[in-house]
Amino acid sequence: MASAQKKVVVRTFAGVLAWGYLPQGGFLRENSIHLMGIDGRVTSRNITEIKTIAYVRDFNLDDPLDPERIGRKSFPSRPRADGLWLKLTFRNDDVLEGLANFDIGFTDSLLEDRGLFLTPPDLRANTQRLFVPRAALRSLEVLGFVTAPSKRLTAKPAARVTADTQTKLFGE
Repeated sequence: MASAQKKVVVRTFAGVLAWGYLPQGGFLRENSIHLMGIDGRVTSRNITEIKTIAYVRDFNLDDPLDPERIGRKSFPSRPRADGLWLKLTFRNDDVLEGLANFDIGFTDSLLEDRGLFLTPPDLRANTQRLFVPRAALRSLEVLGFVTAPSKRLTAKPAARVTADTQTKLFGE
């Protein structure tokens, strides 16, 4: 296994789960992904069948229902991290919120991988990052753009004007 390969759980709309390894980006080839399974075999999956690809800490093979363990599907309040706060509605009417980095990687993933990379609302969950294919979405709503508060600049006091520094506006 190459060091660029990360643990993933692939969930399809049919409810089928697949565990394996994928790189962090650039994994889409001819509308399919080539997943290296935990047994070492490479299988091909069509991107239109995939609901999410969860980059996980552990595979949780003993949990066939929810190995991703995303936890919360929405933020309880405004997110604290920087990024685009998104609300995704899937084709099967499931709803998920997440944060997407708003940088050049955001546009690269839209163009190269034809989907979005998100950070899920629960940072302590098993899922560290999610990839959602464009074909899996019914709608996408931007809830906000979250940035760190900027540091306030304190205004410097104005220089004192004295009689000799004051220019003569009118003749004396």
